[in-house]
Amino acid sequence: METLVDLSRLQFAITAMYHFIFVPLTLGMTWLLVIMESLYVVTGKEIYKDMTKFWGKLFGINFAIGVTTGLTMEFQFGTNWAYYSHYVGDIFGVPLAIEGLMAFFLESTFIGMFFFAWDRVSKKQHLFFTILVAIGSNLSALWILVANGWMQDPVGTVFNPITMRMELSSFFDVLFSPVAQAKFFHTVCAGYVTASVFVLGISSFYLLKKQDLPFARRSFKVAALFGLFSSVAVIIMGDQSGLYVYHAQPTKLVAIEGIWETEQAPVGWSLIAIPDQEKQTNTFDISIPYVGSLVLNHDLSTPIKGAKEIIAENQEKIIKGQQALLLLEQLRKDPHNPQLAEVVKANSEYLGYGLLLKKYTDDLTKVTPDMVSKAAVETVPNMLSLFYSFRLMFFLGFSYFVLFALAVWSSYGKSTKYETKTWLLKWALWWIPTPWLACWAGWFVAEYGRQPWTIYGILPTYQSASSLTSGELIFSLTGFFVIYTALLIVELWLMFKYAKLGPSSLGTGKYQFEKGQVK
Repeated sequence: METLVDLSRLQFAITAMYHFIFVPLTLGMTWLLVIMESLYVVTGKEIYKDMTKFWGKLFGINFAIGVTTGLTMEFQFGTNWAYYSHYVGDIFGVPLAIEGLMAFFLESTFIGMFFFAWDRVSKKQHLFFTILVAIGSNLSALWILVANGWMQDPVGTVFNPITMRMELSSFFDVLFSPVAQAKFFHTVCAGYVTASVFVLGISSFYLLKKQDLPFARRSFKVAALFGLFSSVAVIIMGDQSGLYVYHAQPTKLVAIEGIWETEQAPVGWSLIAIPDQEKQTNTFDISIPYVGSLVLNHDLSTPIKGAKEIIAENQEKIIKGQQALLLLEQLRKDPHNPQLAEVVKANSEYLGYGLLLKKYTDDLTKVTPDMVSKAAVETVPNMLSLFYSFRLMFFLGFSYFVLFALAVWSSYGKSTKYETKTWLLKWALWWIPTPWLACWAGWFVAEYGRQPWTIYGILPTYQSASSLTSGELIFSLTGFFVIYTALLIVELWLMFKYAKLGPSSLGTGKYQFEKGQVK
């Protein structure tokens, strides 16, 4: 069973990581296109129209393949995670349905208008279409991240002991969950940074090659300013997400920070550490005094719980969960007992912890202290991988702020000869792939850091999977990997082809490679 769950997790992880190659660029490019086209409408300068069309072409390639890779993900909830879909489908399905009906159709409809209505409507009308594309893509992210945020912090729901399912009690609480909202803003701002680095880096390539300089300069400046504001927003929202994790998912927090023992304030922040999961200690640790308290809870007087204390607390929850599940089994034999139903409902918050024991035995009357201890220890995910994944995201995030700040200072200052600063242009060019590394690291922290839960504190991952065979999973996993890799190769080939051509690919006759060479 454990192998089947691991294969299902691997398949979903691969499809999600492939899909998220395209998502952040889509989120950010839409607003960059809005800015460029707004400049065209306000100034009337054709170069801004050319910028919108060219960067829109790269956006279109990315969007098309992103949609293709994203469609299969929602089907996997039914094929690979059938019990999860049954158990929480009434809740999880709501934001996903709204995303399809509201956001995806809005985005998909008006993206056609963006590409094909340039000569059929006025400037302002076309700009309105571009704005709707941006709103649609970001609304799509909102509903998906609301669903994911609920998995991280399952608010607004109750367990129904009669139907044996989770049910929605407050859509308002699910939608406006602080965890979901912070996750949404942090993720979309990361997309804005990704697109800004992408445009800044390619524009730097043109500047280094002395290719289409007026076009490159304007693209560079737009990306630099938008990226600067976006990088600041990423840092702020990342900080907010961390605060919510501290309260909603303490096991994830201690794994990210490598904290084993409860520490009295002020707490240091580990810059480098080597956590040892078996010995429950750090064999090596370099920390910065006071910073941990400031980062984790903005408070120099509150102690930070360590993993050992949290594990001890979870042992108590697991024992209560075992008792709650035994009562639930009695209720299933006597479903018309209202008093028993009320007792089960009152203890339902511990049911998920009791389900952790099902990994070791199906007979909850035969649970041993060793089983309880193992289940409690496994509530803390692997520290080493989370510790460094978070720091990769953290340091890259601050590197973008520095890069954009220098780009803005050099391009908007009195000296506008920023194209002569080859070190800055090369940095921007070579930094193009790094936002995807940061995004992947962030998603790894979010998703792997939630383990062993599919829904934190409610449904363990190993109980969420469908009854599939290893052969079926290996076959579908191989198919997804091959097809998605082929799509990625197509994406990269098209992106490199048109990025090298630059605005010459528009066929206006005004740019460097068009003089009798490119039609």
